[in-house]
Amino acid sequence: MKLSRLNAQPVAACAEILGMAADNAALARFCALGLPSKRSEEYRYFKPEALFEREYTLTQRQIKPVKEHEKIIIEDGTVVAAPKGMRIYYDTFDKVDTEHFDPIYHLSHALAPQVIKIDLDGDAEVELHHRFTKPSALISYRIVLANQANRHATLFETFEDAGAKESLVLYGYDTFVAPDSTLRIIKNQLIDNDGYAMIASHRFKLDTRANAVYKSFDMGSGEALQLIKAELDAYARFDAGHLLYLNDASRRGTISKIIHVGEHATSNQEAKNILDGEARGIFDALIKVEHSAKYTKAHQNSKAILLDERAYMAAKPQLEIYIDELEASHGSTTGQLDEKQLFYLRSRGISKIEARKMLVIAFANTLIEQIKDGRQQEIIKATFDKAFYAAHKDG
Repeated sequence: MKLSRLNAQPVAACAEILGMAADNAALARFCALGLPSKRSEEYRYFKPEALFEREYTLTQRQIKPVKEHEKIIIEDGTVVAAPKGMRIYYDTFDKVDTEHFDPIYHLSHALAPQVIKIDLDGDAEVELHHRFTKPSALISYRIVLANQANRHATLFETFEDAGAKESLVLYGYDTFVAPDSTLRIIKNQLIDNDGYAMIASHRFKLDTRANAVYKSFDMGSGEALQLIKAELDAYARFDAGHLLYLNDASRRGTISKIIHVGEHATSNQEAKNILDGEARGIFDALIKVEHSAKYTKAHQNSKAILLDERAYMAAKPQLEIYIDELEASHGSTTGQLDEKQLFYLRSRGISKIEARKMLVIAFANTLIEQIKDGRQQEIIKATFDKAFYAAHKDG
């Protein structure tokens, strides 16, 4: 099937194409918003039409016995392994966000009415590994994350391409952060241009005095887009950081809407982008402060380094504010590596490739070093090295 067949179709026609019942509320919302295109506000820099024109086989979840493992492993949308005693199960989900701005959020819920629920009990540290094995497949699944009040949990997320050439993955989190708790998600992803593509559509709902941290490290030459909606109640805090290292003709980045609803909420969002070849980086981010969100603190910034004259950064930080009692800022800068610093390093006998790497990793380290776990820092740096040297293998 081609997703382009869903373009401008009524609910009944979409249901027939996808082989599902027409009374699916998520599908109805998707049809109301329409299939994204380069004319869509959120997708205009990503231009998804080529992905939607591909022919895919729609995967069906194959329930398998869950093996005991130190990590949660989800293979093609099915849980195949999990730590002993962990609460992870399939269930229906009645809290779909009907106001989410992204059509793919609703389509992925329509395609996966049985979500994967993960209950993070206590002060847990959990590793979640996604594995994709099917070529030319449409792989769709949703994950619901919930933690406990007064607890602090961390989820480390990694991805593996095990033969998913020309597949499209639609997945994402519905994340509910309990009062007086902290939930951290650290995403580390390398996609090559001959592997799968991904659209990841997330939702964060932060309760009173809840803290959420989302750090994404996206690298390589493949195509992917992450879309984030976060809602902050009173005294909640959302800390988001995004590192892109892209090469070849990759198109990747972040579309986000952070909405301050309660008083005294705080959000910080920082993006660092390193673009080589003909890569296109995307940072299209809105912070919205409602009338009810007095005494908000909201800060947003994007910085980009272009390593090639063909590279392009689409940066659009935005503030939408309806009150006066707040502290807010946003900004964006784009530049190149400092030629004097490069010359200095080269004059010390360092090769051009290694000199470039030293400068860009120094730029990236301010985000990488925010990860408190030293082992995870090293894993992220190893992913960066792999992507960097793949781009310079002929240098």
